[in-house]
Amino acid sequence: MTSSEKPCIAFIGLGAMGFGMAANLVKQGYPVKGFDVFQASLDRFKEKGGAATASLAEVAEGCLYCVCMVATAAQVEAVVFEHKESLAKYADLERLRKALAKGATLLLCSTTPSVYAQSVEDQLKREGRDDIYLVDCPVSGGPKRASEGTLSIMAGGSDPAIRKARFLLEEMADTGKLAICPGGIGAGSNMKMAHQVLAAIHILATSEAMGLAARLGLDMHQVRDAVIASEAWSFVYENRSPRLINREYTPPASALTIILKDVGIVTSMARLRQFPTPLSSVAEQVYLSGLALGLGSEDDAGLIRLYSPEAISLPPNSTESTKADTSSSIALIINLLRGIHLCAAAESITFANHFGLEPRQFFEVVNTAAGASWIFRERGPNMIRGQVLSNKSDWVAEAQGQEENSIETSVETMSAVVQAARDVNCPLYLGNVTLNLLLSMKRRGWDGCPDDSVVKFWDCSDG
Repeated sequence: MTSSEKPCIAFIGLGAMGFGMAANLVKQGYPVKGFDVFQASLDRFKEKGGAATASLAEVAEGCLYCVCMVATAAQVEAVVFEHKESLAKYADLERLRKALAKGATLLLCSTTPSVYAQSVEDQLKREGRDDIYLVDCPVSGGPKRASEGTLSIMAGGSDPAIRKARFLLEEMADTGKLAICPGGIGAGSNMKMAHQVLAAIHILATSEAMGLAARLGLDMHQVRDAVIASEAWSFVYENRSPRLINREYTPPASALTIILKDVGIVTSMARLRQFPTPLSSVAEQVYLSGLALGLGSEDDAGLIRLYSPEAISLPPNSTESTKADTSSSIALIINLLRGIHLCAAAESITFANHFGLEPRQFFEVVNTAAGASWIFRERGPNMIRGQVLSNKSDWVAEAQGQEENSIETSVETMSAVVQAARDVNCPLYLGNVTLNLLLSMKRRGWDGCPDDSVVKFWDCSDG
């Protein structure tokens, strides 16, 4: 498709993610009309070659494709349907449902509950706009990948809507990172929600691990290098740790309020479906604590201050720590992250299964998105297969040659981490939940099974 053949795109929401996505489309030769309630965002977009507009009617005019990338379901509601008093900044705007041309394609890229995405489809039909091709397509990857057109995108919708939108989705997604999720509207949101189980836990785990490292007097750069080269690696850790080490909290690359909103979707849907999410629920409570301390608008990496408020970027005095002590202390950090990631993988896989997601697709989506970790990549397949193993003997048979990764040894390892943290008065919110999940499996008689059998915690059967 040549530049002259590329259709005009309306883009609503020029925040941290939306700006990069819209600017990338401009770079790819699309005529893009942008709308945002903040004039500074419009001015920046105009500098990138986009067309700044003053209303929803103006942004939609002449565009058969519209991308909505606002932050919340409430903002989507305000943009597409009616004004809410709590969203006064949208007060005098014509609703998008009226402004969109007949037969337009609307890409809902915001992270919302699947039930809300489905309600948008239903409401459009009730209001006589069933001509609109709606696609439920939340994204993952952060502002940098948004600006590069290398996002992970999880899309659900009718077959005709997906056919209409595919070229645009492919422009915004990296090769191999566009997942078309079966199930229609809501399927993309469910996939993103299950993915955010991992993102929410890993973000807090990064601060928890580095907070403990700081309390132990370790060199943060040395710790980071060791973690990235180990089984404790995660995309989130590698991405967040430089900002954490350098205390780069403002302006935020990803504000605390964003992950709080996303994990809130996880826990609210879990309550609705009566499904346990112990790690996600604890993460949400810690994020709420950060919000109460005024950290909501700052980068989520700033949560390390809940663990170690002091400066953390300076290496320890060499007289205070021997090389052996340093090595054993770094091992504690690696074991902490490994244990949390193990239980996070189990929580996300069972959660995805509970919401009917195809296991292989979920596995592939996670490994190409922000929820990726060494543990999920290497142990996830065992957990997916293990959900159908009904008793301990099956797991013991699977465990031949894996004795070093048993529930028993993982209990011992995590117990040592928790005690070390207690000795330096460092809270371990996720670490303690992880230990208790493993202890629960041990008390149920699974101590001789591989530690990825912790996935059976979410099974009501004792096997």
